[in-house]
Amino acid sequence: MFKGIYTPMISIFNNDGGLDKESTSALIEKLISDGVDGIVILGTIGEFYNLSHDEKKDYIKFVTETVAGRTKVIAGTSSNNIKEVIDLNKCAKDEGADAVLIVTPYYFSLNEQYVYEYYSTIAKNTELPIILYNFPAKTATNLSDELVFKLATEFENIAGIKDTTDSISNVRKFVEKIKKVRKDFSILSGFDEYLIPNLQVGGDGIIGGLSNINAKLFIDTYKAFIEEDFEKLSTLQKDINKLMKLYDLADPFIVAMKEAVGMTLNLEFNTSLRNYTIKVDETVKKRIMDTINLK
Repeated sequence: MFKGIYTPMISIFNNDGGLDKESTSALIEKLISDGVDGIVILGTIGEFYNLSHDEKKDYIKFVTETVAGRTKVIAGTSSNNIKEVIDLNKCAKDEGADAVLIVTPYYFSLNEQYVYEYYSTIAKNTELPIILYNFPAKTATNLSDELVFKLATEFENIAGIKDTTDSISNVRKFVEKIKKVRKDFSILSGFDEYLIPNLQVGGDGIIGGLSNINAKLFIDTYKAFIEEDFEKLSTLQKDINKLMKLYDLADPFIVAMKEAVGMTLNLEFNTSLRNYTIKVDETVKKRIMDTINLK
């Protein structure tokens, strides 16, 4: 079962578009040292859409070898091409990943019959646990609790869901519908500020981008909830609320995220999206620095 704080890791590239292995390794070591429950690669923040199929395989291999079993690795294997997803899932298993994360087909808004066939075909041809990725703002398709229930009860290796919707009621519906029959089914939120609400309604934690920058804040929040330290929770939620402002400082927010990671690691690396040169100006850098300074 997947519980706690999982970091959807940014992907760091050199100016020529190649993987910056040194900076990536530094981030991995920091996340492991901070105590995250797992690292998620090739998700939205990880720019899976900017890598080729073979590059994704190389990236999975590099990260799993670097992590070397010290924390869980969940590999994003998303694609509209079902055969590519199945092939990446096999690669992830061969390289020692713990699970795969697969977003719903995107661009077209598919009905539930198509989405069911998509995930069921993949599940029948995949050995690793599968975490569904519900992100309707980007895919134009929303996974209903009825569809997720059907998939979870028919396929044991469909092991959880990352719900990136701005509605805690979505999480509650998944909990109420699925946990009755699959207590081991992990229900994780994709919005950082929903960590406490997620846990309150019976969820299992987050896959939250801000843990790239301050994983300890979210780990401490998770522990405070388990220990029922409600006074501490109130303080930590305020810190999370402040950090959430980072998402509004650049468009796309990934650029601000990369700048913030560079600041926290005291490293200089290319903070633009892969194969682009657009970066934030000095004024925005100052705002980022003020935002991530919680003291």
